[in-house]
Amino acid sequence: METADVIIIGSGQGGVPLAADFAKQGLMVVLFERDLLGGSCINYGCTPSKAFLAAAHAAGRVRQAEDLGIYAQVEVDFPAVMERVRLIRARWHQGVQKRLHEAGVRVVYAQAYFTGERTVTGNNVTVQAPLVVINTGTTAATPKIPGLAGTPYLTNRNFFDLQKLPPRLLVIGGGYISLELGQGLARLGSETQIIVRGERVLDHEEPDVSETLAEALKRDGIQIHFHANTQKVTYNDNLFTLELDNGQQLQGEALLIATGRHPNTSALNVAATGVELNEQGYIKVDEQFRTTCENIYAIADVAQQPAFTHVSWEDYRRLKAILHGENRTRNDRVLAYAIYTEPQVGRAGMTIADAHKKGINARCVTLPMSDIARAIEWGHDLGFYRMVIDTETDLILGATLVGYEAAEIVHVFVSLMEAGATWQLLEKSVHIHPTYGEALPSLARGFVE
Repeated sequence: METADVIIIGSGQGGVPLAADFAKQGLMVVLFERDLLGGSCINYGCTPSKAFLAAAHAAGRVRQAEDLGIYAQVEVDFPAVMERVRLIRARWHQGVQKRLHEAGVRVVYAQAYFTGERTVTGNNVTVQAPLVVINTGTTAATPKIPGLAGTPYLTNRNFFDLQKLPPRLLVIGGGYISLELGQGLARLGSETQIIVRGERVLDHEEPDVSETLAEALKRDGIQIHFHANTQKVTYNDNLFTLELDNGQQLQGEALLIATGRHPNTSALNVAATGVELNEQGYIKVDEQFRTTCENIYAIADVAQQPAFTHVSWEDYRRLKAILHGENRTRNDRVLAYAIYTEPQVGRAGMTIADAHKKGINARCVTLPMSDIARAIEWGHDLGFYRMVIDTETDLILGATLVGYEAAEIVHVFVSLMEAGATWQLLEKSVHIHPTYGEALPSLARGFVE
């Protein structure tokens, strides 16, 4: 058995900088990785998906430019689109390899599992260390639909390996992955249908967010089947057939499964080191990422943190500070995220419903995109801006933006909220005309009595 100063399991966006920082401090760091360095973000998440959507949304905007008096035929070289995606992914992956190598991190390519207290084994290498960090992330969950197993269905894991554009795409799931990738393939030329179990897409968002996105998908020619469950999958002669519980049969050359995630903990044998899991299989941690075994920590989505790269990276900064004696916690920053459909969804902090559940006397104002000069001029009038405030303190509690490049604009609210600003500060700001950001002070003026 070998010894090290630090063991890190998983090379996601939290594990890699932790490993590199510890190694640069002169510590012996061993990182176990069972798959590709860089975790889901670089290999089958943010990096490839946004490179893919760059092409898809470019095509979509051209097709929808008729309202501007622009008429064009769009020709998509799908193999070239996907080759560019894979080249960008490979470049980022190589960057992670270089970073770890230059820092002096020892990488063991193997499925890691605990064989004793703070003792980890993988590929015939057993290492014990006084500090262990688990950063193994999550994997696409596969529903137990009769006939699905053994078919060449897609998840975000293998989606970016597509070589040919499927003429017809079927998508099971109504979350952000299904919407981003489903809209993306539709804009590149696939006839797309989405099967949603409930009454709306993005059911974790506010209802009018769901309604806006459903309308956007409809404009792209996407058909959504609500209140529909897939009872059976058949795959014959390169064709998927789905039987729905409403009696419908849908067919397509490709099937994308995007029905949620589950934590990568089943192979870790955490019981051997006294680490406990919750009922969903996530690692139990306290507010400072401590597991139930002393000096073992878990960060990011395997610890049921919000499944976003920027959260994982901030968890790295949080844990590093905690280990140096600082008082940081797992929820000590404003949570913001985005959905990269078109229009985009940008979210920061609380919704009005979140605030009321917490017992806060809150109110909100909403400004339609159709009232924003820049949106009208550019033909991006689908969506809205919304801000939530605490009526007793005037502090900004949250924002929901649905519109063109909302993921960029929402950062205004992130900074204001981190600074403890009130809505009056935004209201008296002078933003440039004509911009999308110009609408934010106008939004705040909705609170003026």
